[in-house]
Amino acid sequence: MLVNLLVTVGMLVVVPAGLRLIGDPAVALARRCWPVGAVAGAVSLWLPRGTAATGLATVYACAAAVLCAYAVSRPVRPRREWPVEAAVLTALISPAVAASALVAERAGYQLFGFELGILALTVAHFHFAGFAAALIAGLQGRLAGHLPAGRVAADAAALTVPAGTLLVLLGYFTAEAVELAGALVLTAGMWTVGWLTWRYARTAPDRLTALLLGCSAAVLAASMVLAVSWALGEATGLPHPSLAWMAATHGVANALGFAVCAMVGWRRAGAYL
Repeated sequence: MLVNLLVTVGMLVVVPAGLRLIGDPAVALARRCWPVGAVAGAVSLWLPRGTAATGLATVYACAAAVLCAYAVSRPVRPRREWPVEAAVLTALISPAVAASALVAERAGYQLFGFELGILALTVAHFHFAGFAAALIAGLQGRLAGHLPAGRVAADAAALTVPAGTLLVLLGYFTAEAVELAGALVLTAGMWTVGWLTWRYARTAPDRLTALLLGCSAAVLAASMVLAVSWALGEATGLPHPSLAWMAATHGVANALGFAVCAMVGWRRAGAYL
């Protein structure tokens, strides 16, 4: 139930808030389609597995497909903007990965042989590490000229967050060592995002914006330690938190403390991709 609550927040709050941070007028169709798909997807989470839940999850998948169509229609950027664009494209495509897992899980089908519980966690992962973190990393890359830390750190974050997300996904199909490598790369990227956010929060236009951005940065510093400890334990057999504990700590922190606070904070700061 907790994972369903977090995914609902991702669908109904985080993704639409993130889409409002994209200033490109061409994203308007995806913005209009998303609420229909998000509501359908959220309802599907709370129904018993079966035809109705699968049908509603498919509506969500259609909205994610519109987002993918917008992603592939974006014009080619100059080379200096490639790190930012890599992060933005990762964010825009991530809901489609989540949708694939959701449709399979709601149908009771073990996609690629994965257990249904793992598919449910995949849905959550690609809303927050996939969409939210990558979008914020891309946003910071776009603002690099105005950030105290400059472009190098921003480009590093814009590249490592997508790379870490991809490695974690590949680890599902290959080996736990690959998943651990992905967790380490993703953690490095997320910590860089948190550091950049913290630096910006000190110059935020008002106290509430500074509080929201500062909270999102502080949460990343702690929550990604849990992610590494879990991946390390899975790869080596060392004691590590259970998936239920990870959902209650890492999951809640990243969904509410990072993603929601970051989306609202950057919107208040007037930042746009």
